[in-house]
Amino acid sequence: MGAAENAPLTGAAASERPEKQAFKVCHMTSGHPAEDQRIFHKECVSLAKAGYGVYLVQQGGSYEKNGVHIVGFGEMPKSRLKRMAQTARRVYRAALAVDADIYHFHEPELLPYGLKLKKRGKKVIFDSHELYVQQIRAKDYLPGWSRALIAGAYGVYERHVLRTIDGVIFPCKIEGRNPFEGRCRRAALINNVPRLDEFYDRYSEAVPKRERSIVYVGGLTHNRGVTHLVKSAAKAGCTAWLGGTFSPASYQAEMESLPEYSHVRYLGQLSRSQVAETLQSCQIGMAALLNVGQYGKLGTLATKVYEYMSLGLPVVLSSTPYNTEAVERCRFGICADPEDTESIAAAITYLLDHPEEARRMGENGRKAVKEEFNWGVEEKKLLALYEDILKE
Repeated sequence: MGAAENAPLTGAAASERPEKQAFKVCHMTSGHPAEDQRIFHKECVSLAKAGYGVYLVQQGGSYEKNGVHIVGFGEMPKSRLKRMAQTARRVYRAALAVDADIYHFHEPELLPYGLKLKKRGKKVIFDSHELYVQQIRAKDYLPGWSRALIAGAYGVYERHVLRTIDGVIFPCKIEGRNPFEGRCRRAALINNVPRLDEFYDRYSEAVPKRERSIVYVGGLTHNRGVTHLVKSAAKAGCTAWLGGTFSPASYQAEMESLPEYSHVRYLGQLSRSQVAETLQSCQIGMAALLNVGQYGKLGTLATKVYEYMSLGLPVVLSSTPYNTEAVERCRFGICADPEDTESIAAAITYLLDHPEEARRMGENGRKAVKEEFNWGVEEKKLLALYEDILKE
């Protein structure tokens, strides 16, 4: 990004902003990238547009953008343990200096600092992007014997904090229920769906498609179905275009050693603009995540599925209860058994061999995003939560 984009607003742009904003909000993230899509582009920008004075403590430097005051804490350490200990403390100190009315944090390692802020008389919200009790049990980097123990201890402490703070946010229901209902005085479901201006408005029928192509963009891990996707692409005789970062790093070498990897075109980490270009150039969007941890229980589609739908791609996705219901209702793709490469390959082959039906599925997906699955709908829930907290 250019220096001009990050510079403080001046002149006419500055005069359009309120001179005195009634409430100051501070978002805190110790682990997400700078200008994260959910945290910055959706939540912070929406709050700034609604008239709040918004600050965001994140990695990197300090600047102002889209009405949000960025407070940088510097470089993020590569060590996960250092991030959870040292960086969390740095984030807290930077956030405390803001002296906001409402603090809104985004990582479980910030729970102790949320408690400290509440004891200082602040309003506090925990944005739980994942159901961490279940996700800890599926973390490959933890020794198998320790996962249940760590998950149990975390769950006890999380419940303790939630009883004290003002609100918790989660993207969706889990197996038909709000997992935080009754654990915190306010438990809002705010889905991480795309903004219409990010992908939906970029759609063009004129973009040429790569022949027999499927695409997956996101975290490249075994649990997200990448191994099965690669093998399925080979069975279907198509090319899999992959964007993102392999995790752990050794997983990339493991994938490259597969004979089926000859069907892969790896693009590396992509910018949001490159994501849009890549998706539009392919015929099918893939999201056959394995049913581990929370993945098979979520009452929402994976974020990448909404992005595929926004750009008119038919989608092959895991046959979870929610996915199956959504596909039956909105007719935008095909569900497959994520553990069965024959099932995934059959879904890919069907869509490639029935282009007119695939095109209709793509149109249905765009219609569903425009009417139901977009940030404009979820933004109202965020603002309602803030208004309710500030009434106290």
